[in-house]
Parts: sequence; structure tokens; C-alpha cells
Amino acid sequence: MSTKIDTNSKEFKDELKKTQYFTKKVREKFSFLASSNDEINKTIEEGLTRNKILYSKRYCPCFIVIGKTNDERNKADNRVCPCKPALKEEIPRDGQCHCGIFCSINR
Repeated sequence: MSTKIDTNSKEFKDELKKTQYFTKKVREKFSFLASSNDEINKTIEEGLTRNKILYSKRYCPCFIVIGKTNDERNKADNRVCPCKPALKEEIPRDGQCHCGIFCSINR
């Protein structure tokens, strides 16, 4: 789905603030660090915000969201942030999730 989102709109800016709070809370809950690369943090938070607006869930922006309906998206096992593969495999093994926004060591 290629839908244009106005990143300067009030809706986007308000949702971005919620996403930033969300990522902060995830880091606190799991004792993760943010990436030391501010551009990664910004880009991923904007992608999570876009997906929240489009799909009503913070799907990982590093993967294509599959499915046109909520039911199809759930059956496709799209990655909802923080995703299980990140928590169970990527972060313990690599020190960060696929997107790089959640890290166990500062990268």
C-alpha cells in the first residue's frame, strides 16, 4: 500500500508524540537502549507512526504489511512493534532488533 501521509499534519505530529512515548516505554520495560544513531530512531518512529495511522497498529516499518483487512493482516503474522522475533531472537543474538531502534548495547 502506498498512501501519502502528510508528516506536517496535526494528526501525524500528535501520533508521532504517542509513538515516541511508546518507544520510550518499551525501552524502559525491557531495559533497552535507543540506537546511538538519531536518524535511525527518527526514521523508525516516523514509520511506526505512519503504520499506526494507516493500519491502526504500529507495524514494523522495515517489513511490508501484508493484507488488506485487519483479519488478513493478523493471519499474515505481520510484525507489531516490539515484535516477537526481535524480543526472542534478534536482540539477544545481535544486540539490536532488525530496525535498530531497540538495542541491548549501544550501537
